[in-house]
Amino acid sequence: MTARRVVIVAFEGVQPLDVVGPAEVFSTAARLQPPGYEIEIVAADTKPLRASSVSLAPDRSIASCRGPIDTLVCAGGTGVRGAARDERLLRWLRAAAKRSERVASVCTGAFLLARAGLLDGKRATTHWSACAALARSHPEIRVEPDPIFVRDGSVYTSAGVTAGMDLALALVDEDLGREVALEAARWLVLFLRRPGGQAQFAQLAAQAAEREPLRELQGWIPDNLDADLSVPALARDVSMSERNFARAFRREVGMVVPGGLGTRALLDDERMVGWIRRAHEGSRCTTSVCTGALLLGAAGILDGIEATTHWLELATLERFGARPTSRRVVEQGKVITAAGVSSGIDMALALASHLAGDQVAEAIQLAIEYDPQPPFDSGSTATARPETVALVRSVIEAVTPEPNRRA
Repeated sequence: MTARRVVIVAFEGVQPLDVVGPAEVFSTAARLQPPGYEIEIVAADTKPLRASSVSLAPDRSIASCRGPIDTLVCAGGTGVRGAARDERLLRWLRAAAKRSERVASVCTGAFLLARAGLLDGKRATTHWSACAALARSHPEIRVEPDPIFVRDGSVYTSAGVTAGMDLALALVDEDLGREVALEAARWLVLFLRRPGGQAQFAQLAAQAAEREPLRELQGWIPDNLDADLSVPALARDVSMSERNFARAFRREVGMVVPGGLGTRALLDDERMVGWIRRAHEGSRCTTSVCTGALLLGAAGILDGIEATTHWLELATLERFGARPTSRRVVEQGKVITAAGVSSGIDMALALASHLAGDQVAEAIQLAIEYDPQPPFDSGSTATARPETVALVRSVIEAVTPEPNRRA
């Protein structure tokens, strides 16, 4: 059995979640049932792409992307208009679609498929704010504004941003079966619906920067979410170097420690752990997502306080002196920990609410169309079968380097 080839098309101004979200679903499924998938990010050339928040490095150019494709995915983002005017890219899409088993889009990536003529006569959806524009500019498409994703033959389109993960889970279900899709959803902590018993977030004090330029910048950002909010652009706005800006913003506002399979390898790295410890001393807010909490624990930041992390690592968290809980987000003073993967979005929205108000946070949620409704309800240990838990444990142990495992 060979790996299924997934090609994700990106461009300048792409929305990173449109690329990384589905890629993580496919990658997780591949770890659960090897060889699963082989994922490639392609663009007009291999230069790093300026995205809406972080830069992305394509694996290859469209010119070098040849051969059969199992799933061709077009991402969306603010740069989709420019991409849709790139005749070279459109010609490549038409040709690539002919050698693809299925074609899909995430969010406004539907406009790329539409300009390439791949949605003619088909039902389709896109980000809620762009449905009317898609219908006006392409009357040959039957635009459906309500579904999370739409399938019409071998063509799939999904709604805004996080709906791409829902679509990817459905595709995993088709390819590898319901069990693998359920386990992938569980590993990524994706819920069919948010549980009614989810803990409420405690109120936080607004984390305003001390320096006037940074405070003004914080006030400007919520009203300009469509602007370039990269570190270089923000540093220029306040007349600071990128390095000094990043250092000052972290010190006066806060820091986020992410997680991932490589976390354990860093637990005994005093350079990393020591830096986190020192940064915490001067930060206004220290947060972690998923197994990033283990690094906070290794730095002694969680000693004696309640904290959360990915469900597989709760016992490890306890060994660092924390009081582990399975809640998705936990706030203890200036320390905030989020559970596995998607819980980080919950935490970010909560912080946005406390920093800029509920209306801004609600606007962000609507802008990224964060309304998780994956096709399966397997995002909680309370609903998982023992054999499912055992399988996920065995897979994670298999992909974790032996010297860095902790009992």
